[in-house]
Amino acid sequence: MEVVIVDDTPVNLTLMQALISRIDGCRPVVFSDSADGLRYCLDNDPDLVIVDYMMPAPDGLEFISSLRRAHGKAELPTLMVTADHEKEVRYKALESGATDFLNKPIDRMEFTSRVKNMLALRRSHIALSNRAATLAEEVSKATAVILERERETVVRLARAAEFRDPETGAHILRMAGYSVLIARALGMSPEYQETLLQAAPMHDVGKLGTPDHILLKPGKLTSEEFETMKRHAAIGHEILKDSTSPVLQMAAVIALTHHEKYDGSGYPRGLAGEAIPLEGRIVAVADVFDALTSERPYKEAWELGRAIDWLREHRGRHFDPKCVDAFLDNPHAVQEIRNRYQDD
Repeated sequence: MEVVIVDDTPVNLTLMQALISRIDGCRPVVFSDSADGLRYCLDNDPDLVIVDYMMPAPDGLEFISSLRRAHGKAELPTLMVTADHEKEVRYKALESGATDFLNKPIDRMEFTSRVKNMLALRRSHIALSNRAATLAEEVSKATAVILERERETVVRLARAAEFRDPETGAHILRMAGYSVLIARALGMSPEYQETLLQAAPMHDVGKLGTPDHILLKPGKLTSEEFETMKRHAAIGHEILKDSTSPVLQMAAVIALTHHEKYDGSGYPRGLAGEAIPLEGRIVAVADVFDALTSERPYKEAWELGRAIDWLREHRGRHFDPKCVDAFLDNPHAVQEIRNRYQDD
């Protein structure tokens, strides 16, 4: 362990250096100039500092005060060397942050014992810090495992809905990618984008509660069938709500609101404008665009230009204008997502 000794008296400096050298596992670093010693301590990580009080500026009090103000030096053990009668100095040293004192003239046995005690204190502090770092790492690993399990649950839940729906797995990947594209263009945080990426695929999980004869009907739905179909938004919300997971919380909001329309004509609540949560407004654009440009058992895929024109036509009516603009301002990114996640 490294012990820094700062004293402008050569005899004391030589004596303390010799005594430190006799302690197993210790390496003395000596300075007769206090300013040089302080700079060294600030730039390095010694395990113990022994500093004399009576020195040219900075004296021992100034030395310890400067050391304690430095980042990461608050717990560094320091021994102040003073005369036995200098009690007022000792009080000030304690206020400055000195850990312990050594009396002049230096007693070899006392010096060695106090140094060993201070180094034991230092070892304990280092061990505690390492233990805290290890615990933090273990907590981080455990949290990562939990998050991975949560992601897996989310994916399996989305796939469960997918198996009952004529839409493909590529659809949920594309619309999630489109959603993140819009969120990024709107300046949302990376954390929001990541949560949205995981939550968006569960937008139609409520279709698990939609009867097959309606969900898989190749032709147009009757008004009664459509009313039944519309319930999937509320069902999805019921499935996902009340979770402590931020991903499932957002997914519940998306499930409930991605069929709301900007002009208030959507369902299930008839929300309008910014009363619709942002993630619902984002997913509405992403979901409809991919549905239009994808082939289904009941329809052919639209040409890209036709789908874009449809978005523009319904900007401010069905969709939030800002979300439409954010989406259409990134045609290359849209095409990249389409190319990456193609239907089998």
